[in-house]
Amino acid sequence: MVAALIAGALFTKQLLWTPISAINMTDIVSNQFKMTNASFSGTDTNGEPFFIQAASGRQEYNRPNIILLDKVSGNTVRISNGQKIKDDITADSGEYDRIKKTIVLTDNVRVDSSNGDKIRTKELVIKL
Repeated sequence: MVAALIAGALFTKQLLWTPISAINMTDIVSNQFKMTNASFSGTDTNGEPFFIQAASGRQEYNRPNIILLDKVSGNTVRISNGQKIKDDITADSGEYDRIKKTIVLTDNVRVDSSNGDKIRTKELVIKL
């Protein structure tokens, strides 16, 4: 139980308010912190909004700046020829690097854009 509180202090202040019964001790022992329905949003370097969510996210203690994502979906906005284009994105998995501010999506990546463009690929790198 002490390990759960210490681990919580390393990742987020919110975990300190999580009832101990809600923490999966197996994941703590296996060097991972798991989140269900993980989501985050913000603006990219161009000031355009983005929103990403995942069915689950995992953060390993020895790699605190990397969040591994499962069943990812979200959207971004980009400017092309002076026009704002919204991209709806899905992938089976991904990896968010908080330091590099990148998301690498893998496996069954799909991008459907508001201008009609469609992309199907095995890997997509998003720079936020």
